[in-house]
Amino acid sequence: MAKKYTFVVLTNPTPGKEEEFNRWYNEQHIPDVLQARGFVAAQRFRLADQGNAPDADRSHKYLALYEIETDDIEASLKDLMSRRGTADMIMSDAIDLKSASARIFEPVAEKVNAKDVARPRRAA
Repeated sequence: MAKKYTFVVLTNPTPGKEEEFNRWYNEQHIPDVLQARGFVAAQRFRLADQGNAPDADRSHKYLALYEIETDDIEASLKDLMSRRGTADMIMSDAIDLKSASARIFEPVAEKVNAKDVARPRRAA
């Protein structure tokens, strides 16, 4: 039975190429990645201007979360990497690959939704 994973990727655009970076990531890169074995969904985020602690790590401006469902995570990642720089995964010089960071996470508990928690909220 396939296990679920989340592939967390932190990135930055090459200086002066943010618009090109976002266009490439949304229109080219995500569809390319989702063709790899086991990759089933993706969503991107930008670091919010507000709401983060003043001393929060701001080393990465963008976050991509990829959902993977596979019985062989190593084979899925190998398939993904074999595509990089080919016609199946066209890369762009608008992404700063030197600062990119990626990690695979696996769930340790089921997702909990606020509407499903059957206790009253605590007063402030």
